[in-house]
Amino acid sequence: MSSEIEPQASGTNNWDNPTVYVQRVVKQASTSFYWSMRRLPKPKREAMFAVYAFCREVDDIADADEDPGERQARLAIWRGELVRLYAGRPRHPISQALYLPIDQFNLRKQDFYSIIEGMEVDSVDRLRIKNIEELTRYCDLVASAVGRLSIRIFGLDTEVGDRLASEQGQALQLTNILRDIKEDADRNRLYIPQDLLFAYGIESEDLSVIINHENLPEVCEVLSGIVARRFLNARAIIKICDPVKARPAKMMMEVYAALFEKIKSRGWGSMPKPVKLSPIDKCWLACRHGIF
Repeated sequence: MSSEIEPQASGTNNWDNPTVYVQRVVKQASTSFYWSMRRLPKPKREAMFAVYAFCREVDDIADADEDPGERQARLAIWRGELVRLYAGRPRHPISQALYLPIDQFNLRKQDFYSIIEGMEVDSVDRLRIKNIEELTRYCDLVASAVGRLSIRIFGLDTEVGDRLASEQGQALQLTNILRDIKEDADRNRLYIPQDLLFAYGIESEDLSVIINHENLPEVCEVLSGIVARRFLNARAIIKICDPVKARPAKMMMEVYAALFEKIKSRGWGSMPKPVKLSPIDKCWLACRHGIF
C-alpha cells in the first residue's frame, strides 16, 4: 500500500466518473459561473468545470471550521496531488478531470500552485494585509491565476490573455473584498491594507472599531477607484480579443461589474446589508451579452 496521503473527495458516488463529479460541484455551487460557461464547446466546458471544482475544493478547505494547521496540511496534500497529476498519476476525481485539459490547453502547474498559495494565506487564524502591494499579490494568487488558466482554455492569445487575467482578476477579487468586509471581519480577516487604513487615521487593531470607523468609507472609496480602473482596463483588453473566445470572460466581468455598482449604490456605511444580484439581474446580463 502506498504511503502517500491522498485528498479526500466530498461524496464518493461518482469516483468512477470524474466528469460527473466536477459537474455536480459546479451545479451545487449555484453561481453565475455555470451560465457563463454553458455555451462553450464540450472540451472547453468540461475543462472549465474541472478548474472551477479545483478552486472550490481548495477554497472550502481554507474556510473549513477546523484548526489552521489542519487546513494547511490538507492544502499541502493538494500540492502533492498536483505533482501526481502532472506526472500522469492523478487520484482525486477533480485532478482526474483535469488530466486531459492540462495537455489539451497547456495549463501551467504554477497557476494551480498559486491558487493553493492564496488559500494558504486565507487559512490562518488572523489575516491582515500590510500594504497595497501585498493586496495586489493576494488578488493575483486567488483570482488572476484562475484567469490565466481560463484564457488558455478559451483559446485567447496568451500575451493578451494574461494581461486580461491580471486586470479582470484584480477587479473581481477587489469587488469581493469590498462586498464582504463585514463577513470577513467575522472570520478575523481584513484585506484592506493597513497602510491605507493608517493614512486615513484608522490605527486600531480591533476589527469592530475598524469597520465602524467614520473614515472607513473614504478608504473604501480609494479601493473602489482602483476597482473601477481595473474594470476599465479589462474592458479595453477585451475589445482587442476574439469576441467569441472572450465571451465567457466578458460575461463574468459584466456580472461582477453590475455587482460592483450595486455595492457602490448601497454605500460604505451599510456593510451589514448583503449585496447580491438577483436571478433576474443575471438572466438579463446573460441575454445582453449573448450567453444564451
